[in-house]
Amino acid sequence: MSSYPIHSRNKVKRVPRNAHYDRATIYEILDAGNLCHLGFSVEGQPFVIPTIYGRIGDRLYLHGASKSRLIKHGEGGHPICVTVTHLDGLVLARSAFHHSMNYRSAVLFGVAKPVGAADKMRALRAISEQLLPGRWEESRLPNAIELKATGILELEIEQASAKIRTGPPVDDAADCALPIWAGVVPLRQQLGTPIPDEALSPNIPFPQSLRDLGYC
Repeated sequence: MSSYPIHSRNKVKRVPRNAHYDRATIYEILDAGNLCHLGFSVEGQPFVIPTIYGRIGDRLYLHGASKSRLIKHGEGGHPICVTVTHLDGLVLARSAFHHSMNYRSAVLFGVAKPVGAADKMRALRAISEQLLPGRWEESRLPNAIELKATGILELEIEQASAKIRTGPPVDDAADCALPIWAGVVPLRQQLGTPIPDEALSPNIPFPQSLRDLGYC
């Protein structure tokens, strides 16, 4: 199925023309990021946790300390919600009411389950590759103690939606004659110059993962 089914949980109600339910669009938003916000509720208290993630097909992998609230909640088979957002621009209208932002966002719903010991390395590799492709092969892999201390949740995406806004401000026709500047201020994330660790030996070669990003 190329699109997620639309239900009350994932249906975009505000500005539905900006909604997307196809997997290709949602995967593109997920693959372009490395930070998500994970929402869940414990005994009526909502929590939203920022964390890194990895994707393999229709499954998202999330990790944390094995004894953390997040991992314990996921191991209980409770529903969770994951969001990923990219802010692309500030939309400055003539009226304060019509100010907005250009953005790409994805909201995912599903029930998490713990990843077994046999699949932990595969899931951790996905998370590492989401952070920086190629870095997993350059790193010391987790040892038995680290694996035991790490809990990993697998979220099969049951329902999802994306919402994307692009373009200029949408002012009321009467406001367009006002002597007020209006337009879009583009925003983007930008890689800076890598800063070597102070304890790094000068004989250590520059990693290929960073060369692949355009550094030399």
